[in-house]
Amino acid sequence: MAPRKSASSYTFPHPMDNEVLIGHEDVLKNFTTAWASRDIHPIHPVWMLTGPRGIGKATLAYKIAKMVYGNVGDFFIIDIDRNIDKDGKIKSDAKTISVFTVRAMIEKMQMSSMSGDWRVILIDSVDELNTAASNAILKLLEEPPAKTLFLLVVHQLANVLPTIRSRARVEKMRPLTVDQLRQLCVKFMPEEDISTENLRLSNGCFGRIAKLKQTGGDAIYDELIKTLNSPRSNSVDIMTIAKKIAPDMSLHSILLDTVAAYGLADLYPKTARAIADIKSVNLEPEIAVFKIISEIKKCLSTPTAI
Repeated sequence: MAPRKSASSYTFPHPMDNEVLIGHEDVLKNFTTAWASRDIHPIHPVWMLTGPRGIGKATLAYKIAKMVYGNVGDFFIIDIDRNIDKDGKIKSDAKTISVFTVRAMIEKMQMSSMSGDWRVILIDSVDELNTAASNAILKLLEEPPAKTLFLLVVHQLANVLPTIRSRARVEKMRPLTVDQLRQLCVKFMPEEDISTENLRLSNGCFGRIAKLKQTGGDAIYDELIKTLNSPRSNSVDIMTIAKKIAPDMSLHSILLDTVAAYGLADLYPKTARAIADIKSVNLEPEIAVFKIISEIKKCLSTPTAI
């Protein structure tokens, strides 16, 4: 077996540059069919691609965008990387997309060429728009400009304003199958031998596998499982794992993966609330994670958990 690469040695292309789309053939076919017959039946101007993070929604959105504007028309992108403040400066530490970002895009769109070619506006993601930005987009969608296609990436449909949702054609994208995940692993991590068990734990999201590889979270997860399975592990061992998980919020989800892996259905909602409280109640992350792991260990030690 080839040696494992270090966590930092893996790189994954941005969705704009990713030419590999695995799965979602049904959604792509829905669009290509509508696009091909647009002269007979006007295509819906707003397409909303929904589904869990990391399943390829943005990759599909960029693929569709390139098909429509074809390097001839205009292409406008709204995402957290292009987020700006009121002075037009990039806000690299922002958690939401500002209304100033949306207004700047609208201004550029109004100044774009009048060649008659199609324009595409891609928002990745609608979940990250703040309230003012969402309202600005809503006003734009109320009277969409001619020959303009909106591609809206959405992680949680419940987070979207109902008035925006009602103006879109919603395409629900499903999590990837284990076989599809394996195809992506072979493409982007050919030297890795990823078990079917770990693929299933990703819940159909290749983005989660990629994130764990980049952060070394897969090794931490394995260590967590060994600690939970060992009858000799103690509070010191649990705290050691907690200190590795706590600093990186993206790793907190492996606690839910662990609960699901052991079939502790009653513990799942409690764990989800405890993870949410780490952010909302400003709890000490290490102590909070320690308590969660300890609770899992306790459940596994009782006869009812078997």
